[in-house]
Amino acid sequence: MSKIAHYLQEHLVGEVMTGIDARRYFSTDGSILTVPPAVVVYPRNENDIRKIARFSWQLAERGRVIPLTARGSGTDVGGAALGSGIMMVFPAHLHRILELDSKSGTVTVEPGINYGKLQQTLKTHDRFLPPYPASAEYSTIGGAVANNASGEKSLKYGDTRTFVKSLRVVLANGEVIETGRLNKRDFSKKLGLATFEGEIYRSVDTLLEEHRDLVERSALPVSKNTAGYDLVDIKRRDGSFDLTPLFVGSQGTLGVLSEITLATEEFNPVTTLLMASFASLRQAQDAILELRAMNDGPSAIEMVDGNLLQAVHDINPNQLKGIINTPFPPVVLLVEFDDPNERHQKSGVKKAKHIFDHHATSHIVETDLERQEQLWKARQAAGIVTGHTEGLVKAVPVIDDAVVPVERFADYLTGVYALFKKENLKVAVWGHAGDGNVHLQPSLNIGQIGDRQKLLRLMDEFYKLVISLGGSSSGEYNDGRMRAPYLERLYGTELYTVFQKLKQIFDPYGTLNPGVKMNVSLDDIKPLIRQEFGLNHLYDHLPRS
Repeated sequence: MSKIAHYLQEHLVGEVMTGIDARRYFSTDGSILTVPPAVVVYPRNENDIRKIARFSWQLAERGRVIPLTARGSGTDVGGAALGSGIMMVFPAHLHRILELDSKSGTVTVEPGINYGKLQQTLKTHDRFLPPYPASAEYSTIGGAVANNASGEKSLKYGDTRTFVKSLRVVLANGEVIETGRLNKRDFSKKLGLATFEGEIYRSVDTLLEEHRDLVERSALPVSKNTAGYDLVDIKRRDGSFDLTPLFVGSQGTLGVLSEITLATEEFNPVTTLLMASFASLRQAQDAILELRAMNDGPSAIEMVDGNLLQAVHDINPNQLKGIINTPFPPVVLLVEFDDPNERHQKSGVKKAKHIFDHHATSHIVETDLERQEQLWKARQAAGIVTGHTEGLVKAVPVIDDAVVPVERFADYLTGVYALFKKENLKVAVWGHAGDGNVHLQPSLNIGQIGDRQKLLRLMDEFYKLVISLGGSSSGEYNDGRMRAPYLERLYGTELYTVFQKLKQIFDPYGTLNPGVKMNVSLDDIKPLIRQEFGLNHLYDHLPRS
């Protein structure tokens, strides 16, 4: 065991490991990258996290930088849950519900708690956390907050950032701060603190004031976005100030979350699901835009394309039996209404049926829960495709999370189909059509030089397409290492420089998850690409997207 590991084990309550098997296990996440950590730590409490951060800070002051990476269940597809230094693994111990107010629905948890287990507890109180990702059953709340995750219900309810009320955060030097919306008076007190926290508040405030116009123009014309840092809602016109939106989606690059307080919504299990088939992308887009314009609109507008359905059929002809018949339509939408007011829900369904009468080739309406679960299999079948292998050729998560303005949905998919055809690759598309946020994974053998070159070429052309349509490189999975090289191209050099300055304010020695989000080039990630891609830690759960 190294000197670092010996020191940590002496001072921490949690366990410290340096064995090759542990380091190998934590050298991969849901991405195609591999980075073995030097030390694996299982913090037992916030004080352990503070000691680790303080130790790293003190070493960095003497010129030795040891990266700190916080990790949940390792589902991140961008490589943000990887690090070469000290890996802090949270699910082992920091997984409790600390407080639940059943009246207001507010819940406070530790970051390592399993998302699905929290959701089960909330539903026993007739509440739920709407922005759950597809990986909810096997991911953590801390990971969801770090990524600003979202999912099928985000169309109606918003992303994770919408629900985070406050945080406890361990800063790079080991200080602990509590975030939340501060009024003008309380913010002024923070500015006067002679601590690292006070320095951060002063520096962030100055940065925002110096670049106010740039910050106000930084919001992209998309329904959701996790690329970069959210600077827009930190300081409001009334003078109030809140660092919470900044930490949400920062992927551990600004601080380490130790406690999370969330708002929740009333849960209504009585829903109506519609499935509609379309003869063209343009007709599907028109229907989506009309559905989004409704006052009593749907909670979800999900899609699968005909290519995905055909791929599922080729792998397992019985998977879609009794749900969708061949020949498969170019686009299928699944549209859900969950308004707890029965009259409002029926009104919304009636309007949706009218929209489908005009644009769809066929549609069905289902209120029976068991039958709804059967219809949802068409959308969830994406997991069959992403988990399928043909020799060493596998679907790889490299360009699977872009989001574009919904009115460019048809142009986006047309461009994607052309790009895959040019590279002689099969394409299948699924995802959150109502948000213009869809997923696609090319099937490649990343151990083969030709396929690795094709992968990098595909990424470059793909993000060029997305940016040309006014989109973002990441709708819900965040930047990580894989999408970070495209941030400057997405936002422009001026705003990217502001992001760099922000990172420097919180992390002057570069100890917090370096190589993630900021200051990353394609040359940095090329050596990290695995020779063979696999999701070995996730097969217990059937990986979903």
